[in-house]
Amino acid sequence: MISPRSIIAGCGSFLPGKIVTNDDLAKQIDTSDSWIKERTGIHQRHIAVEGETSATMGTQAALKAMEAAKVTASDIDLIIVATTTPDQIFPSTATRIQSALKVKQGAAFDIQAVCSGFVYALAVADNFIKCGQSKTALVIGSDTMSRILDWQDRATCVLFGDGAGAVVVRASNTENGNGRGVISTHLYSDGDFGDILYVDGGVSTGAIGKIRMAGSEVFRHAVQKMSNSVQQALDGNELTVDDIDILIPHQANVRILDAVAKKLGIPQEKVMITVADHANTSAASIPLAMDVAVREGRIKEGDLVVIEALGGGLTWGTALIRW
Repeated sequence: MISPRSIIAGCGSFLPGKIVTNDDLAKQIDTSDSWIKERTGIHQRHIAVEGETSATMGTQAALKAMEAAKVTASDIDLIIVATTTPDQIFPSTATRIQSALKVKQGAAFDIQAVCSGFVYALAVADNFIKCGQSKTALVIGSDTMSRILDWQDRATCVLFGDGAGAVVVRASNTENGNGRGVISTHLYSDGDFGDILYVDGGVSTGAIGKIRMAGSEVFRHAVQKMSNSVQQALDGNELTVDDIDILIPHQANVRILDAVAKKLGIPQEKVMITVADHANTSAASIPLAMDVAVREGRIKEGDLVVIEALGGGLTWGTALIRW
């Protein structure tokens, strides 16, 4: 029996209409456009307004992905939402999106792996498809990080934005798939480093909390762990860096992206970078960047696409995809 492979059939994304520039931030905290650009590469970020939530943004991104994949609600049998900022404690954001999309079958649930969430969610969907429990899945990354920012902490508030990205993942027989689809996924975590990037609150502690970060430590771990996970994924599939057609990293900070590319020996023209316009949208950043890459024609059929991320936890991971 031939095991099915998970093919990405369509992408979609959504960004709030409200844009906050670096100059806008400089009016409320001690910072400047040049200071932010020099340290992060970020020029602006999209910020959700009243009525825009992780569920509403995720729904809009999902609708665009479904349109691109030419599927309807009756085709979807699995919805996985990667989010750190759910609309409610329960029910899950995934079930809210399931209702909004009028999907009446299958399962829907959230995954929390912060900025690595989309990689984790894709890995779960891939395994559901491989074992025959799903045929058409929606994998969504959606976060309203602006709602957990300390807007007086310039070390963190300049880094994040809001948005959502989604992909439709469909089962395809490997005999007629021409090798396309998710080749492999590689997930990691190390809870010993949980205190270098975290939110200082939660339900059981009785406070929502705000993002806190030890920037230099996060930078060091991000460069090391993301580059190592990519190399391990390539080695495990007998591939090399030269085989990569495009690298789509988590869009945290342009200095991290540059350092990872340099460590791996990947030329800059093969690295997808959208952080300047989107900032760090957590679990949404990879599918947002992927959608931009598709629309700009930077990904074509047969390309080897590599996605990778690191987030609080620490969590990190890589996926190899033959487009």
